[in-house]
Amino acid sequence: MIKRFAFDKFSALYLWALFMLYFGITKPHSFLTQTSFKLVVIENVFTGVLAIAFMVPLATGTYDLSVGALMSMSLVISAYLSKHHTMNPVLAMFVALGACGIAGFISGFFVVKLRVNSFIATLGMSQVITAFVLHTSSQSITSAFPQSYMDIGSKPIFGLPRFVYFMFILAIIVWFVFEHTPLGRYMFAVGGNPEAARLAGVRSDRMIWGSLVASGVIAGFAGTVYSWKIGNYATSIGPGYLFPAIAAVFFGASQLKGRANVWGAMIALYALAWGVKGLQLTFTSNTIWIEPLFQGVSLLAAVSLASRQGIIKVPRRKSPAPGLTDPEIVPAMAGDTGATVEIPDDQAGNAP
Repeated sequence: MIKRFAFDKFSALYLWALFMLYFGITKPHSFLTQTSFKLVVIENVFTGVLAIAFMVPLATGTYDLSVGALMSMSLVISAYLSKHHTMNPVLAMFVALGACGIAGFISGFFVVKLRVNSFIATLGMSQVITAFVLHTSSQSITSAFPQSYMDIGSKPIFGLPRFVYFMFILAIIVWFVFEHTPLGRYMFAVGGNPEAARLAGVRSDRMIWGSLVASGVIAGFAGTVYSWKIGNYATSIGPGYLFPAIAAVFFGASQLKGRANVWGAMIALYALAWGVKGLQLTFTSNTIWIEPLFQGVSLLAAVSLASRQGIIKVPRRKSPAPGLTDPEIVPAMAGDTGATVEIPDDQAGNAP
């Protein structure tokens, strides 16, 4: 029955439909309205961009927990340069994106050259970035951008700001790279088994390093989108979007492809966003607790689902075969097959 209705691949769509049906019946005058639709779409653009940023290195089996801090850094750099140094805001935007790319490059150095676990390296980098942000401006920066700059992203098209379309253009680009280019296949090969990919001729280290740089730039773009929408900087901006972005990526990884994929993440993101919106309309007073609770439960459920389906691999040791040394089992973030390859120690040491 589960396979017949494809609950394993389309559970987010079923959940989305359930939210729309239930809250549409219980809150018909406030839930199914044009205002609610615009709010849900617009308010989740930042999370959507960060989800794409997190997904890019995840395709290579690498975690980037600094994307939320990078969003803050991008915003504070562009706001600070625009207001205190009277730099052209467009030029300040590109400086901020470049700085985020450099931060991703540094993270890549620790992961690739120093062999620091990506989880630890990017978590540490996020704290360094946070320190830089607080040192640059420990207070909010208001009225940093002229309206002409904000219109680049906030001017409406068919009732929605331009930055909504920019997010979907970014999603299309990443989807095309993942699904229709050799680069995307190489990235998932590295994510599936970096050692096997290296032996097959794929430059695994380059894929991982480049993915962290790209992740930094995309996370910086989330800060740019925020500057178009709000135009102000505050120290609380950025890290709060990390958890819903991760939940969307892991929940989305269980959808459609059985691995990290763009449209699965977008479906999961907005399915969860409509659930949060419905709960906020149901509990009309003191709703500040709803979003973190829903995000925490969603993240736990998404990671658990991804683990059960083999999307997140747990490394295990196996007994050596007769006549061979103890094999090296390489942990994997599953691609299409999620297979692991056993590389004997003597062969791994002689590999080019």
